[in-house]
Amino acid sequence: MKLFPEPPQPELTRTALARDIIVLQAKLVVDGLRDLILVPASLVVGIISLLSFSDGNRGAEFYRLLQTGKQSERWINLFGALRNAPPDLEGFKGFPDADMDDIVGRLETYVVEEHKNGGMTAQAKERLDKALETIKRRGHRRSDG
Repeated sequence: MKLFPEPPQPELTRTALARDIIVLQAKLVVDGLRDLILVPASLVVGIISLLSFSDGNRGAEFYRLLQTGKQSERWINLFGALRNAPPDLEGFKGFPDADMDDIVGRLETYVVEEHKNGGMTAQAKERLDKALETIKRRGHRRSDG
């Protein structure tokens, strides 16, 4: 049982659009304040987690902070107004399927492999630039089609 009932779907009117714009602005402010707090908090808690890292404590403080951040992200529901979006936007995808974690993981793997092979050469830098350009082009193709 939900604490509050779901509000009825408002008719897509100019007033509903204006409301969604105003609510998004308020949510952006709250989200920004949350991020402003999370930046120093994550650094401090991360350092504490690193210093207290042991078999019994494997970064619990840091991951607890991440869990709280994720819960606050759901609570803010920054893009909740999409429920009012026109039906033709439903399938729109402006970003590639990979997320930031995927991209960072690929980049990290590449850099580690290059380091094992003797460091970052000019040739390696050129290959990295080409790989990043390919990722960028794939993202543009998906958003077009």
